[in-house]
Amino acid sequence: MANTILTRTPSTAGNRRTWTFSAWIKRSKISDTQVIFVGASPNTWIRFQGADALEVFAQEDFKLDVVTDMLFRDTSAWYHICVAVDMTQASQSNRVKIYVNGSLVGVTVNYAVQNYDTGINNTGTHYFGRLNYTAVQYFDGSMSHIHLIDGTAYDATAFGQYDANGVWTIKTSPSVTYGTNGFFILKDGNSVTDQSGEGNNFTVGGGTLTNTEDNPSNVFATMNPLSSYYFGGTFSNGNNKIVTNAGNESYAITTLGVSSGKYYWEVKDLGTQNYEFIGIVDQAASATAYAGYTSSNAISYYSRTGGYVINGGASQTYGNAYGTNDIIGLALDLDNNKLYFSKNGTFQNSGDPTSGATGTGAISIGSTPSDGVWYAQAGEIYTGSSTFEFNFGNGYFGTTAVSSAGTNASGIGIFEYDVPTGYTALSTKGLNL
Repeated sequence: MANTILTRTPSTAGNRRTWTFSAWIKRSKISDTQVIFVGASPNTWIRFQGADALEVFAQEDFKLDVVTDMLFRDTSAWYHICVAVDMTQASQSNRVKIYVNGSLVGVTVNYAVQNYDTGINNTGTHYFGRLNYTAVQYFDGSMSHIHLIDGTAYDATAFGQYDANGVWTIKTSPSVTYGTNGFFILKDGNSVTDQSGEGNNFTVGGGTLTNTEDNPSNVFATMNPLSSYYFGGTFSNGNNKIVTNAGNESYAITTLGVSSGKYYWEVKDLGTQNYEFIGIVDQAASATAYAGYTSSNAISYYSRTGGYVINGGASQTYGNAYGTNDIIGLALDLDNNKLYFSKNGTFQNSGDPTSGATGTGAISIGSTPSDGVWYAQAGEIYTGSSTFEFNFGNGYFGTTAVSSAGTNASGIGIFEYDVPTGYTALSTKGLNL
């Protein structure tokens, strides 16, 4: 949603003093002021501050400003955020309550004037994804299961619950009263049609609203802007697109790492055969600029002339060269310590990812990662700028959907090409198969 906005203008005002906002939110970018939701007259925002706290703030007359003590800096996690507002309460501390993943969090109340009429549920245009009066402070990330309640301040248990393992999970059909301007959108998809029964539909007012497989119940890997040694590049499209910095010889890694099991993912190379490499790496052993390429704990399929792999710092002939718009598939078999690369659906070196310990056409993984975990990686050796788009199962390269989804026996994720039998997506559900 980096440049996507949703809008709705209520025809009549509802309860501006008492309301509840609930949503599941995954950030892609931190240290940046980003608006989640805003209502007008007066402009009343729920947003992430530049320092990564969550703020409920009314702009014009400075009668409402509540900021969480908690910071939101995990770009790999879905947060359930519930903001319960009741400005009629006698105690200032009870007028705005903020829950995160089911728990009431500490807040700093700069001001919260009793019986204050916010802009939420007023007749001005309500926005998701940026400020309402100027095109700045865009939200960068994903949202799901968004509720607004007009007239009731619910706590988080109205929208979520703990499962048998103590994990906070979604109530997909909560028992709540939505009121005049209440709504329920982005339920299990990218529909902005109101699911509450109130008919308060939204409109996509700009950008593209993408339907992602990544959701609070199954979190997919992305590239990790918080743990990318010497990278200095840019991340976008939910951190599934990276552009390397021409001044750095560097690499980026994923949010999720693995130590066992069989996983498949795809990388689209949008470079020009500068010196791209795609593969796996041990983060703990590789904190140098060249390490994604030369480390003893790294395996990389190299794009330059010919076809070869760098395995533990040593090169070996392998498959064909690749370049602009080629899609590289990776099948990682950590049950047998084998790694296979495909180019546009064809496994190189006549590889057979289902061959098990035989490892037909595989690259053998001979080292053990220092921290016990392998990460997907991509990067650029020598000074040039390259672009990569990753599909860990969301079914997109950048903002373009796969042209025709391949078969996938695990049913987790959507990929351009067939997923080898026995392999699954690099996601939280995939990790637990």
